[in-house]
Amino acid sequence: MTSSPLTDPFNRQVTYLRLSVTDRCDLRCTYCMAEKMTFLPRKDLLTLEELDHVANAFIRRGVRKIRITGGEPLVRRGILSLFQSLGHHLGHRLDELTLTTNATQLEHFAKPLYEAGVRRVNISFDSLNPETFARISRRAALDQVLRGIDAAQEAGLRVKINTVALKHDNAAEIPDLIEWAHDREMDLTLIEVMPLGDISEDRFDQYIPLPMVRDELESRWTLTDRTDAAAHSGPARYVTVNRGSGKKQGKLGFITPLTNNFCAGCNRVRLTCTGRIYMCLGQDDHIDLRQVIREHQGDEAELNAALDRALGAKPEKHDFTIRKRNAKPAVDRHMSLTGG
Repeated sequence: MTSSPLTDPFNRQVTYLRLSVTDRCDLRCTYCMAEKMTFLPRKDLLTLEELDHVANAFIRRGVRKIRITGGEPLVRRGILSLFQSLGHHLGHRLDELTLTTNATQLEHFAKPLYEAGVRRVNISFDSLNPETFARISRRAALDQVLRGIDAAQEAGLRVKINTVALKHDNAAEIPDLIEWAHDREMDLTLIEVMPLGDISEDRFDQYIPLPMVRDELESRWTLTDRTDAAAHSGPARYVTVNRGSGKKQGKLGFITPLTNNFCAGCNRVRLTCTGRIYMCLGQDDHIDLRQVIREHQGDEAELNAALDRALGAKPEKHDFTIRKRNAKPAVDRHMSLTGG
């Protein structure tokens, strides 16, 4: 059985798997999906056992970090069993097991997740204002989400906030979000809106370049570029925010798929809840692992061959762009299907 590292044509080793467990979500964020979504039939989804099987194949090939994503992963029935199974690899073959969540379910899951080995969560969160939150997410769930964040910190989970910057919705609130997060010792990362899937709004009108946001923040505070290795280990570029005497310093990230391509050091692939492995978030090329799993049950050679084919097709970079109104998205699939 092969155990060679997963390496792409540009000699980048894949050590990070983003594993989507569902396309369903209990929010309907305007930048992510249409208000009236048609979700996949449950029969099209990999079972939890199949997801575990594929994840183990990636671990054997050198993946050291797995992030569980969705949709909203915590709405998947029985999802804790997957965390518990993968958690057994922590400390030897797996360095980290984590997830991205909207925190609506976190009040009930935070402690069991910690017990399964999760130590860090990314929480998608775009506004502290109830009206703005409801407008962006199309749900009046702010209090529920804040309780989930409280529960995560009480359980011992380290929290990072992910905020999509939206020109006409939350751009003016970004300084308040940063102050709130840093006062609670939570890092925050800002993300440019990405052209994935058709939605009811025009992303040209939503998009604000993050260099413009940074310029505005630097008129308030001192932002110092971080030079440690962790500051350049993924798509975000990090700064330390110094808000002045008596205020806590904090880490702020910028993910800029449109203004500053971040693909050079890409070490990740995404597996959808249907078993499609996408080698790049911004490309449509994929390999169908579900077919391999179900037609060749237990055949590790076939699965490894499929992983090698996928890595051999990994592109150098994505092709994201937002240049005009009414433009088609870069890819048709929604972020909720791909996995965040």
